[in-house]
Amino acid sequence: MTDLASTPVLILAGGKATRLGDVAKAIPKALVPVAGRPFVDHQFEDLYEQGIREVVMCVGHFADQIRDYVGDGARFGLRVRYSEDGPTPRGTGGAVRRALPLIGDGCFVLYGDSLLDVDYARVFDSLSHTALGLMTVFHNENSFDKSNVLFQRGRLLRYSKQDATPDMTHIDYGLSLLRRTAIERIPAGQPSDLAELYSALVASGEMVGFEVTKRFYEIGSPSGLREAEQFVLSRAA
Repeated sequence: MTDLASTPVLILAGGKATRLGDVAKAIPKALVPVAGRPFVDHQFEDLYEQGIREVVMCVGHFADQIRDYVGDGARFGLRVRYSEDGPTPRGTGGAVRRALPLIGDGCFVLYGDSLLDVDYARVFDSLSHTALGLMTVFHNENSFDKSNVLFQRGRLLRYSKQDATPDMTHIDYGLSLLRRTAIERIPAGQPSDLAELYSALVASGEMVGFEVTKRFYEIGSPSGLREAEQFVLSRAA
């Protein structure tokens, strides 16, 4: 990974958005209206303003609708390419592994329902030469979702979505940076959760942490959708 503009952001946009109910019954989560525009518009605007120019969308559910709306990304100032799950859902890890031919030496990984107030250039520059990955973390104290990260004195010590302990006061913020060699560790051709790779990298000391101070927004639930819309409207005011 040589520079920010040539490093793709891989967006995990293949989920079914079941928690949103009727809001996403006939459309993918990426096209759910937020402040009068499809959610992906807001994600793309943020990415462009941050200096990102390459995007890979991992799509599955209602993939054709996303392709029809986004196209090649030129009208957003981006180059957008696609990696499809195929007939069998592969999970977040499987989706990232399937996109390997499109990401070069590495990529950012962004959840398709997340809107983040973060400096991508600082994140990019914080990946040490010896680390295989970087996880952004937020001091959460279980306030927005269940904390799952032990991060102390600038060090990422443990990550687990299944076995949280009281000393885990931080949470995975929703943006990571992975070298190609890390992604190659994900088993090919089978479903997997990206959390499995993250846990292993943290345990082996091959993943570093980058602490952010501004909360994340997500549209995975009705309450999250309302908060994200308020955030978008407040920025436009």
